[in-house]
Amino acid sequence: MSSLKSLVATGTKLWLDSIDPDLVRTNRALGATGATSNPIIISDLLKTGRFDGRIKELLQHGHDDEAVAWAMTNELVHQAQEVFLPVWEQTRCNDGWVSFELDPLLEDAACPLDVPAKASRYIELGKKWSAGHKNRMIKVPATPGGLAALEELAAAGITLNVTLIFSEDQYFKAREAVWKGAQRRPGGLTTFKSVYSIFVSRLDVYTKEKVPSLSEAAQGQVGIVNAKKVWKLNQLWWADKKVPLQQEIIFASTGTKDPKDDPTKYVAAFAGSDIETNPPGTNAAVEKSGRTFTREVDLMPPAAVVAEIEAKVSMQDLEETLMREGLSKFADPFKKLLAQIAGKRQELGA
Repeated sequence: MSSLKSLVATGTKLWLDSIDPDLVRTNRALGATGATSNPIIISDLLKTGRFDGRIKELLQHGHDDEAVAWAMTNELVHQAQEVFLPVWEQTRCNDGWVSFELDPLLEDAACPLDVPAKASRYIELGKKWSAGHKNRMIKVPATPGGLAALEELAAAGITLNVTLIFSEDQYFKAREAVWKGAQRRPGGLTTFKSVYSIFVSRLDVYTKEKVPSLSEAAQGQVGIVNAKKVWKLNQLWWADKKVPLQQEIIFASTGTKDPKDDPTKYVAAFAGSDIETNPPGTNAAVEKSGRTFTREVDLMPPAAVVAEIEAKVSMQDLEETLMREGLSKFADPFKKLLAQIAGKRQELGA
């Protein structure tokens, strides 16, 4: 059995953090059952020149740069959906999803909208980009504007991936809003599905810089401890809600940032339950490792390590810092994508 297939055999759903058509097909064959998208992924794909013909068509039809960006995102996400649609059908909506991220410019520092106006825009866009799609999941950030939109989006029957979650507090707010809205879904809870993307490796980047006093045993474990705590809370909370589908944690940002780390470090830590969205490079490293995975998602580091992390790491400061950085990483790639399309306009003479 291959390493990725052994990971899936533990109970993990493997999703690809890319919608590159070639990588989607390759990773589907290796056991991946879903995918996620964001502007960095779209930008990297368009940069290759593989889609210049389609971009030229859109430009010649009078689309502005932003319209081209969204049209290409929509088409590439839809192509990935087609690959994973059989999984969605076989699992009766429990798996086989592809995430579509809403407008990151709503979280740009220059955005003039207040929180209610941002929420209204998220609701409008969520309805627009989910319409007519069976296995498309709408990705909304756990920001004040995003959180304020969740109840109405869930009430409209839209399947949600709440992203940019770094803390228990963000998770609680997201879950409560989604559940409140879900109870007003047209047709009830039969096809109700929600996921909550907990970022992992970025927390360890933060503590290495901001909490250098952590012992060697604790440094590099904060992302794992935090995500496992949230996973456990999620398991316990949904246990008695009598919903047919799993409401799951996505373990996101699972690629290691420290070159000294084993590239399978985070992948192994969360094996056994819920969803891992792994970058293509991480999946390639996992497959090359030859490792056989076993369930580790419910195993915590030693109690002394957990206690040290709880004593030394301010989760409030961590959340504020990472959210600030996260919003920049959220909006800036979309601006670069627009600039890239403007460049293509000149290059292609359209």
